[in-house]
Order: sequence, then C-alpha cells, then structure tokens
Amino acid sequence: MTKMSQIQLKNISIAFGTAPLLDRVHLIIEEKERLCILGRNGAGKSTLLKLINGEIKADSGEISYQSGIVISKLDQDVPSNMSGTVYKIITQGLGKLGQLLAQYQALTHQLTNDSSLKTLNELHTIQQALDKEHGWDISYKIESIISLLSLPADMEFSSLSGGLKRRVLLGRALVKNPDIILLDEPTNHLEIEAIDWLEKFFKEFAGTVIFITHDRTFMQNIATRMVELDRGKLQSYPGNYQQYIERKQHELAVEQTQNREFDKKLKQEEAWIRQGIQARRTRNEGRVRVLEKLRAVRESRRELMGTAKIQIQKGEQSGKLVIEAKNISFKYPDKMIVNDFSTTILRGDKIGLIGPNGIGKTTLLRILLGQLQPQHGTVRHGTKLEIAYFDQLRADLDEDKSVADNVSYGDQYVTVNGQSTHIMTYLQDFLFSPLRARSPVSSLSGGERNRLLLARLFTKAANLLILDEPTNDLDLETLELLESLLVDYTGTLLLVSHDRNFLDNTVTSTMVFNGNGKIEEFVGGYEDWLRQKIVVKNEKTTPAKAQTTNEDYQTRKEVAALERKIEKCEAAQKELKHKLTDPELYLPKQSSQLQKLHQQLEQGENELAKLIRKWEQLI
Repeated sequence: MTKMSQIQLKNISIAFGTAPLLDRVHLIIEEKERLCILGRNGAGKSTLLKLINGEIKADSGEISYQSGIVISKLDQDVPSNMSGTVYKIITQGLGKLGQLLAQYQALTHQLTNDSSLKTLNELHTIQQALDKEHGWDISYKIESIISLLSLPADMEFSSLSGGLKRRVLLGRALVKNPDIILLDEPTNHLEIEAIDWLEKFFKEFAGTVIFITHDRTFMQNIATRMVELDRGKLQSYPGNYQQYIERKQHELAVEQTQNREFDKKLKQEEAWIRQGIQARRTRNEGRVRVLEKLRAVRESRRELMGTAKIQIQKGEQSGKLVIEAKNISFKYPDKMIVNDFSTTILRGDKIGLIGPNGIGKTTLLRILLGQLQPQHGTVRHGTKLEIAYFDQLRADLDEDKSVADNVSYGDQYVTVNGQSTHIMTYLQDFLFSPLRARSPVSSLSGGERNRLLLARLFTKAANLLILDEPTNDLDLETLELLESLLVDYTGTLLLVSHDRNFLDNTVTSTMVFNGNGKIEEFVGGYEDWLRQKIVVKNEKTTPAKAQTTNEDYQTRKEVAALERKIEKCEAAQKELKHKLTDPELYLPKQSSQLQKLHQQLEQGENELAKLIRKWEQLI
C-alpha cells in the first residue's frame, strides 16, 4: 500500500544571520514515518521543527499540509512557571473545551467539602456546556491517556520528577489525537527507565513521529529514516542510525576527493590567467568565463562545520588504590541514600553510576570524594590524587562574565599538558569563535554551556575524573569525541549518565542504585548490567548457588578490562595489515617505512598473545 505524504516543504529558506540555516530545501514527510533530524548544535534543527509546527514562517518557499492534519509538539524544555494538577495540564491541549473539563473535575472534587448551592449551580452550568460540545467523549479520552501514561491525575505538576513532568507534557500533546507529533530532545535529563518507556511508546504510536535527539540508542531503536541538516541543506537517509553512519562516511570521503580535484583545477586555471602578457593576449575568453564560474562555486562552497578538538590533561599517576569505602551509610530524614555499601576503586577503573534521578548518585560521589561525611563507615583515599569534577548543575559558572573569563579567570593564557596557549586559541578548539568567547555566559545555549564546562575542566591536570551528566545537549560529534578520549584516558573515571550507548562505550563496571540505599556492582556497561541482572535474578531463585564474592567481582572486572584491550589491539593490527596492502610501500624509497610497519605488526602480535594468555588464565 502506497504511503501518503502528510507534509511537503518546497524550496524553503530561512536565515537569522549571514549563512542561511535552511537554504532552498525540500522535504516530504509520509504517514507513519519515524523521522530523526540530525545536525550540529546551531545548525537549525529546532528551527525546522518550529517551521513544520507553524510557530515561525520561512523567508521564502512553501509548506503544504494534508487536509485536516493535526500536529502536536513536545518542546525540549519543561516550562518553569507551569502550575495546576496533572489533569489540568493535560486538558490545556484542548483549548476552551479543556478548560471546561478541568473546571468540571475541580468542582467534582470540591463537592466532597463544599456542596453549597453556588457550587452545584456552577457544576450544572459546566455540565450543560459539556453536553453541548460533546465533551464527555473527550473526557473518556483524557482518562485513557492518563491511564496509559501511568500519571497521578490529582497531583500538582510542580511536585513531580523531571521524568513525570515530561510524561504529562506528552499527555497534553497526545490528547489532541495528533497525526504527527514533534519531539525536541525528548530524552534530555530523563532517567534510563523513562527513556525505555518512551521508546516502547513511540514504537507503538500509530501516527508519524519527527524528532531531534543526541541519544544514539534512542535514534537507533526508533528511527525509520534519518534526515541530516548540514550547512543549510537537508539530506535524507532511509533506515536506522547505523545505516546512516555507514553511508555518511562514504559520502564524506567522496566529497573530500571531489573538493581536492576541484581545488586542483581552480589552482591550474588561476596560474594560467596570471601568465605573461603574451599568454594574456591569446587567452581563450570562454576559458576566462569558466574560471569566473569556478571562483563563484568555490566562494559559495560552505565548508564542513568545525569539530571540537578536546584534549584531556593528564595528571601525575595516582597510587594503585584510589578510593576504598567500607560499610558506608548515609540518609536524609525522609530517605535512605546509601545503606552499608563497600567498594574498592583502583587506578584505571572506569565506573558508571546508574539509577533514577534523585536516588542519590551525586550524593554518593560527594561521599566518595570526601565532600560529605558518611554517617556510618569509612572512606579512605589513595595517594597523589588530582581530581577534576564536571558539575551537572553548572552552579559555578559566572553568568555575567565572558566565556573566556570563565575558563582563564581573566588571564590571557591557559596551560594545557605543559604548554601555554592563548585563551582564544584554546576556546576555538571547543568551537567558540573569538566573538562568542567574549560573550557573557548568560547568552549561551545548553550545548555551549556543556562545551564551556568541558573546556574549563580540561585545563586542570587530573588522574581522577568525575563526570556528572556530561552528555546533555552535546551534539553527536562532540559527544563521540569525548567518548573516544575517555576510552583512551589512563586515569580513573566516575561517570553519571543516562546515555546507554555512552556508558557501554566508556565504562568497565557499573554501580546500580536499586532504591532504599541498596547499591550493586556489575562488570561492564549498561547492556552488560541488563544481562547480568537476569543471571543474578535466576541465582537468587536457586538456593544451591552461592552468592558472588568480592574477589569474583574483581576478577570479572579485570576480565572485562582485558577484553577491551584485546579488542583495541586487534583493531590496531587490522589497521596495520590494511596499510601493508598499499603498493607504494614496496617501492625502494619506502623500505624504511615498510620495515617500521612490519616491526609494529610483530610487536602488536606479541602484545596480543600476552593479553590473550592472561585472559585465558582468568576465565
């Protein structure tokens, strides 16, 4: 059955500065698609959603909609001034009819304490209005959505967690029974359980979903088509995120080759036009016109947006023991945070902390770092610790000072890995132009604030790195660069994150918060935890099996670390073997390079054999 197009964008352009965010773009959106919009921070993704939703108008072009289509939008940020019950917030999506339903519900509750004639008359008036508007059918739909989203209808919106607030706003969007729903960073600041719930919901959603996200697992599981916004143009990639990555890598390689050939041709023509007077007398006028066109094409070519060049500044090596906690407990008057927890963190460990918002992950970090004393038990630190802490609350950014002053504290230079670098040069590595670097922090977007915090963090030498939700609002390229740096980081890492893919790619073990102060440790990242959770659950139902000892845990952790090293070594060997297939290496002038590559290959094979032997002994 052929799908029908619901929205068509034709020749759309919009600009807020010099370069257009959308430059004569075309896009057709078909029914029941799950379309993910990709692009760098500031590329115009949110602008595209606003155009589709009719919140703003394009400078030129046309957007046409299927007749009678209903569109709802879930914005990136939860409004700070929103008040009322969950039921009232959800009915706001229905306009005047929603107000009547909210008033009816409030008066119905009021009757338990106030059955005065005035209240009964008000209730009767609203009942008549609802009868006239056929509001009872809609009331049933609201109750269905509240049940579907597992929401507390009578609770105050302001008292809810971040995840529940997002569900309420989703309910407000769904109550209109939309054909298309627009989502701007729906997983931001959500805990893993809430993200899993969103995934399941939108996989079963009967309408069309258009969304922006930096969560690679979410986009891989949800998207049926990727649409990339790059340098003002839209490019469509049917399929999931992984298929997009494979095709994009090929396209970028082809584009770079074409640009090199173009630049070579332009250089030749520029050299020809600058020949001596005899050549200028005989030059071909058609060739001159071709050169003018080449110049115009080169001038209009918009280069790929810059990539952040982040470096982690390494401190002096710490002692083998980093942190030892013995039987620690901590509780607030109304909540147990940590209950009789013990752990040993060794140099080079990379540990992820997993659990719902507000369960105590940040509190545990503060206890482990000595910023907060446990009420029971002890915490001991190893020697030579140098700590750098990424603060998820961004509380210590000075909003009135410039980006540069927040990093260099008024100095013109920063020192990174022993080298003095001008602050403007350093900030350009984090994609801050000199103009942006002089701007106040108050003018920055969420992604820019995160990059600023990373820029400041990495001016500090550290052998113990604490990252509390570092991935929120980062674009994919910066996120993936940070990820690769953490994989190669030789110090110790404690990481709080709800990004499942990021956890899987960076940590070697996890601390999982199960509530009531109970914390369990598992080897590996998020997916490893899910697998082991099933095994542990089965073991608990089988009395014959003994509980896992701490020694077993340390062995599993070492095995996981060895497996990562083996994978890395095998990848390096594969790359060396690929280099050795280059025919030019076997020319006489390349003999020294060829010998060097063979030596590296032999050393790699020896190292790989050692790692595998050690792995075999442990398993």
